[in-house]
Amino acid sequence: MIDRRQALGSMGSALVAATLPLPLHAASPAARKAPRLRVGDTVGLVAPASALTLPWELDRAQHWIRGMGLVPKLGLHVRQQNGYLAGTDAQRAEDYMAMVADPDVRGIFAVRGGWGGARILPLLDWDAIRADPKLLIGYSDTTALHLAIAARAGFPTIHGPNAASRWERESWESLWRLAFAADTPVLGGAEAEQGSGRVARTIAQGTARGRLLGGNLTILSTLMGTPWLPSFDGAVLFLEDVNEDIYRVDRMLQQLRLAGVLGKLSGIAFGQCTSCGPEAQEQSGFTLDDILDHHLGALGIPAFTGANIGHVTHQLAMPHGAEVELDAEACTLRLLEPAVA
Repeated sequence: MIDRRQALGSMGSALVAATLPLPLHAASPAARKAPRLRVGDTVGLVAPASALTLPWELDRAQHWIRGMGLVPKLGLHVRQQNGYLAGTDAQRAEDYMAMVADPDVRGIFAVRGGWGGARILPLLDWDAIRADPKLLIGYSDTTALHLAIAARAGFPTIHGPNAASRWERESWESLWRLAFAADTPVLGGAEAEQGSGRVARTIAQGTARGRLLGGNLTILSTLMGTPWLPSFDGAVLFLEDVNEDIYRVDRMLQQLRLAGVLGKLSGIAFGQCTSCGPEAQEQSGFTLDDILDHHLGALGIPAFTGANIGHVTHQLAMPHGAEVELDAEACTLRLLEPAVA
């Protein structure tokens, strides 16, 4: 059994800070954004992809949400299972739209990832999503929803831990600054990444500005050629993945290259590819760095790798769809606007 005091303790001083007066930022008149989260807000917990097969997942998700000072509200079908999916496509879409329609719900967390989010995209009411922006938080398979929202609704969301993930201090504090404080922090940095045991490395120097888009490389590649992708013209792309052979990373990056995506970018940050080596590297004859240098080093744009993004501990929350500045030498991403109103 998880103790609530443990959750509050793991949030550290950030939860205390969340109760202080929040800085005010003027929202851009050109784009309506989701409202910031505040302590005491109700947030929806949905499972848009894989079924919750571990008995503790939903308990842990609610534990962390309450530890953030928020009130969890479960989707009607969140406990359902249909094969490897969390209920039928219609049930998962219904849960998401119920949270959009509920005036008491101020944001939406994915409980977990897996696979299945892309299956519900045609079933969602995009006019309703666009009319009442609500902050979506999650990663991995949730990438499909982040990209579709960027394409169809235009407001920023947060690529960060799912509700049932383990919320370390770095993850929580980056979420608080983005979602609660409406702050514009600098995320990452070579020293911070190396301090967590993962080396950040510049691939091509320089700075770049643009709309931050991306997420899980596998999910992004599966949406190529569909109407659910936003424009990548001038964007800053960020990528992550897990349990992929080196040749598959090569293949997916080549797909983005042939589709013209890589050639449109202003900058790129490749986070972590967890469990993509060293065994996979020994079998392939190439290292992950070899593949990244081949595809990203020749683009003529600022690029770095090693950002604390993806299936890792101390994962950073990323403002998907917001304007950022990438500094490839410092290995950082700096927000140029708040991600929420």
